Amino acid sequence: MPLFRLGDHGSAVAEIRSILVGRGLLTADARPPASRGLITTTDGWATPDEVFDEACDHAVRAFQQERGLIVDGIVGPATYRSLREASYQLGARVLLYRLSAPMVGDDVAELQNRLQNLGYYTNLVDGTFGETTHNAVCLYQSEYGLAADGICGPATLRSLERLGTRVTGGSPYAIRQEEHVRRLGPRLSGKRILIDPGTGGLHELSSGELAETESSLLWDLASRLEGRMSAAGMETFLSHDGRGRPADDERARVANMVDADVMISLRCGHYENPQAKGVASFYFGNSHGSFSTIGRNLAGFIQREVAARTPLTDCRTHERTWDILRLTRMPVALIDVGYITNPEDRALLADPSYRNVIAEAILIAVKRLYLLGQDDQPTGSFTFADLLAAEELSH
Repeated sequence: MPLFRLGDHGSAVAEIRSILVGRGLLTADARPPASRGLITTTDGWATPDEVFDEACDHAVRAFQQERGLIVDGIVGPATYRSLREASYQLGARVLLYRLSAPMVGDDVAELQNRLQNLGYYTNLVDGTFGETTHNAVCLYQSEYGLAADGICGPATLRSLERLGTRVTGGSPYAIRQEEHVRRLGPRLSGKRILIDPGTGGLHELSSGELAETESSLLWDLASRLEGRMSAAGMETFLSHDGRGRPADDERARVANMVDADVMISLRCGHYENPQAKGVASFYFGNSHGSFSTIGRNLAGFIQREVAARTPLTDCRTHERTWDILRLTRMPVALIDVGYITNPEDRALLADPSYRNVIAEAILIAVKRLYLLGQDDQPTGSFTFADLLAAEELSH
């Protein structure tokens, strides 16, 4: 789809403005259409509600901030998809499971929230009507005397409205994730890890020689991480073969097929101002208050270890709703290992010794995840040799 930004106009912009008005992020023009008049654009005339003006730009940025998207004021595929999802309110349409094209939206997230509060839905509230949501609806319907067809229509919605909301003691999904990690035990041997090296050329600021450099550095870092994880007895997989530029949904599909325990995505940061620099880590979290507990823990461990062992600026840990984070069934930590657009970060990443340090920092962080706080050591002090020795002792 085309990109929409400040200065654009047309019916698509009118749709964007309408959704933002519905979200309360943009004020609708209260004047009747006849008195609004026309305004000049670069290629003709348009009504104010069809123009991407400064108010619309600010509203888009606020929406992106709210939804865990990159805040750039540009409505591209990810922002437009999220805007469409936000436009659906529970009850506005019939919800059902479609294998080929799952229904996605805030109405699905609200349904998942209600079913979770009633104890029927125990997965992540991600706003996608998948098989787990279908099964939860069926179970609810069967226990409340409704036709157990998994379709959330008027009768099911009326039943949910009558029940209202019950207060629960916590997220069942978070409890299940933590228990799964506990059952796997502290040893790294046998753990299945999907390593996802990023690809240069996917960002508008990464092209030509810089794109090749970015791909080369990330692929080399992934190889170093894979070697160390294999030495620790872990079962490792790569999300792609390095010859193409797979989109995030394809990378997530590979991870789900592998059925990895965790996924680690390696990326470089990009910014038009070359002064931007540092390492940042991301995990899935959305505006519905749902997030991946283990993803957050792993991203936090990796962020602290890399920041403690390298001169990279600590840009902290953040929740996001990017496809690579939301479409995967396992916990994911995405690491921006430095800004490829910053000369200092680029020089550091070009040094093989620092790529070794980052690879070992990530491996140590994964070990910390499975230790669950037991026999832990201060951040930045646990070495690769210590880890291998600890693995040998635990046999």
